[in-house]
Amino acid sequence: MAELKYISGFGNECASEDPRCPGSLPEGQNNPQVCPYNLYAEQLSGSAFTCPRSTNKRSWLYRILPSVSHQPFESIDQGHITHNWDEVGPDPNQLRWKPFEIPKASQKKVDFVSGLHTLCGAGDIRSNNGLAVHIFLCNSSMENRCFYNSDGDFLIVPQKGKLLIYTEFGKMLVQTNEICVIQRGMRFSVDIFEETRGYILEVYGVHFELPDLGPIGANGLANPRDFLIPVAWYEDRQVPGGYTVINKYQGKLFASKQDVSPFNVVAWHGNYTPYKYNLENFMVINAVAFDHADPSIFTVLTAKSVRPGVAIADFVIFPPRWGVADKTFRPPYYHRNCMSEFMGLIKGHYEAKQGGFLPGGGSLHSAMTPHGPDADCFEKASKAKLAPERIADDTMAFMFESSLSLAVTKWGLQTCSCLDENYYKCWGPLRSRFTPNSRNPMEPK
Repeated sequence: MAELKYISGFGNECASEDPRCPGSLPEGQNNPQVCPYNLYAEQLSGSAFTCPRSTNKRSWLYRILPSVSHQPFESIDQGHITHNWDEVGPDPNQLRWKPFEIPKASQKKVDFVSGLHTLCGAGDIRSNNGLAVHIFLCNSSMENRCFYNSDGDFLIVPQKGKLLIYTEFGKMLVQTNEICVIQRGMRFSVDIFEETRGYILEVYGVHFELPDLGPIGANGLANPRDFLIPVAWYEDRQVPGGYTVINKYQGKLFASKQDVSPFNVVAWHGNYTPYKYNLENFMVINAVAFDHADPSIFTVLTAKSVRPGVAIADFVIFPPRWGVADKTFRPPYYHRNCMSEFMGLIKGHYEAKQGGFLPGGGSLHSAMTPHGPDADCFEKASKAKLAPERIADDTMAFMFESSLSLAVTKWGLQTCSCLDENYYKCWGPLRSRFTPNSRNPMEPK
């Protein structure tokens, strides 16, 4: 596969044209009477026209045929996608899933769209407020099929296998330990190279942003220049009556047929684009004296709510780093949180759960449900020599954290058959360590 090219910079105003058609971007205006190369001009809006300039998102696409050239949409089978948060009753327990099983191609071909499974979520699509967590499990590429989401943005986290993603803006190769964001309304198709699995955070009505840095200053966490945007690439391909466009609208799937590839954009400009990011580029900020900084210092992207400082969803990672805090219990502490925390593991071993928390699985600790290190981790960390140590080498865990109370779907609780019924037992060996006659039990007697 030829090396793909990208434009760098988060949220930048960019312009790109396929080198096969030099000068395909109109000069000095967006919508000339006749576009270069007799292309059609089409605007894709990701925000209200009247949003402040700092939050206004739109791109102009110059394409061989406008995207309106398709047959009527018709409802299709939903598979395991849902936004019905009342399928089963609420469950406040700590939940953990074993690695989600990828179907075998020899039994049934499953591509990215047919392999989408909604695990949990909250909110309302029609009022543009909420989120969903999906798992994708696929064994084949999308053939003459593309997908776009009218409901929200997809933050895609591959865990096994790489994704070659075709978009209207160009092509992206997204490998393990990278993420990508396909924003609302953007058509895309996914090619895979092996059995593939990953996680998706979908947010309704808002877009992902870089978190504010506050006292950290101008630099740190995910730097804007490390986000990559695909360059223009088009295919002028006829598919008489055979190209399927799948749309997720109000939580339901619809399909339409058209005669041409949707990836027929010769040039584009704007600030509303898909993008990808390599998690290895994250600049870790850490406590270097004692105690913990809150895990918000590991936030890569945030989708803000209307309440200051409160997110619909944060995407947080726990990357390799040094642990140097003195007089401190270093693993994550026991905790009850007003937020909901879904965790996944891309690779390696998460420090607070060395056993049953495995790559390709996940856990959910709901609002105010207690959680923390298992008994074995607590015992070892309480006795460990507090020398500088590397933490999480060859590991990448992440968290989708939300201010909303997440409901788990029937697929997540029952159908997937991956729920670890024994998760709660990891805290069973914890015993009272209370020493009423010794304030400093670690001091020699």
